[in-house]
Amino acid sequence: MNIAVVGLSHKTAPVEIREKLSIPEPQTESAIAQLTSYPHIDEVAILSTCNRLEIYIVTDETEHGIREVTQFLGEYSKLPVISLRQHLFMLLHDDAVMHVMRVAAGLDSLVLGEGQILAQVKNTHKLGQQYNGIKTILNRLFKQALTAGKRVRTETSIGTGAVSISSAAVELAQMKVANMAACRVAILGAGKMSRLLVQHLISKGAGQISILNRSRDRALELAKQFPDQPLEIYPLSEMMTVISQSNLVFTSTSATDPILDRAKLEMVLEPKQPLMLFDISVPRNVHADVNELANVQAFNVDDLKAVVAQNYETRRKMAQEAEKILDEEVEAFDVWWRSLETVSTISCLRNKVETIREQELEKALSRLGSEFAEKHQEVIEALTRGIVNKILHDPMVQLRAQQDVEARRRCMQTLQMLFNLDAEEQFS
Repeated sequence: MNIAVVGLSHKTAPVEIREKLSIPEPQTESAIAQLTSYPHIDEVAILSTCNRLEIYIVTDETEHGIREVTQFLGEYSKLPVISLRQHLFMLLHDDAVMHVMRVAAGLDSLVLGEGQILAQVKNTHKLGQQYNGIKTILNRLFKQALTAGKRVRTETSIGTGAVSISSAAVELAQMKVANMAACRVAILGAGKMSRLLVQHLISKGAGQISILNRSRDRALELAKQFPDQPLEIYPLSEMMTVISQSNLVFTSTSATDPILDRAKLEMVLEPKQPLMLFDISVPRNVHADVNELANVQAFNVDDLKAVVAQNYETRRKMAQEAEKILDEEVEAFDVWWRSLETVSTISCLRNKVETIREQELEKALSRLGSEFAEKHQEVIEALTRGIVNKILHDPMVQLRAQQDVEARRRCMQTLQMLFNLDAEEQFS
């Protein structure tokens, strides 16, 4: 079995490609079902965020497994595989293991050290288990990655004041306007990204903030988290009216198609009315054609790179500290992975010895007579189990302790030969 990851990110693909390959949570179950139906994919986990889509697999034939993931991505995105392939990265085993550790730690994020990705990796793990994509190997890998991510955040300073996509969008807005306090701000959506937007806007002095959301209850829930800041709540049906009265608009909804375009804005904006749109959603909430309007400026997640660049240098040294922690977690996973090779041999040996113990115990008890057997069976049973466990203990410890792959395989072959074991028996 091998681990592989196939995916694309802000490093390999522009937003117009990434949005075609975004897999929203409600579609995760069917995507996992389709991927696990392929003949060479045994386990699968899907990590889909605004900046990446990554599919982790366990496969018995790496080349075939990767081909099946690529086929799935082509069908899902309706993009020809030949044009899609140029945006994909593929990492095998050791590189795939280190990659998921780096992702969980925020070291592969657009915003170095951002904290939101750890929760997204945790959700990937949960959904993978829930929909039967994650089994033994990926379960261990994602648990180790989550441990790595938590350690990096507690043992280094990389997360201190780390900016998220939301705060980077607010930073960009502040760079573009003279006085944030004088701006009327509208936020479309009331999820976690929107909560972070409100938090950062308030810290930059914004005082006139409107929240628009399909669910009024969710918008009110968000507003309650900022009792000292009066937020105006509107239904999404009043979106164009509120936008027409705003200077800055941030969009962060789960819509899969644009909810704002040139035609809608033309209907409500005055001919020379300036408007800035900051779209931090993938798929995008704002259609690219709004940039054709003379006084409208639209920015998406790919436009945040200038803000992120300022943040990067201060975190680079912290990232080097984090890499040492990741090396330890990769090694811990590798030790576990190597131990898997010994499982079948150990299991077969235990089964064989246990069968012998049970047969010999039964013979002995029958010779001792029923009265003696009933009275002393538990003691004799415990005695024989104890002898077997003590005899097997040292060989098992030594076999697991072999760090060299070839040395470990020679040990297993010797055991199989000496005890006449069939390592495949346990799977039949």
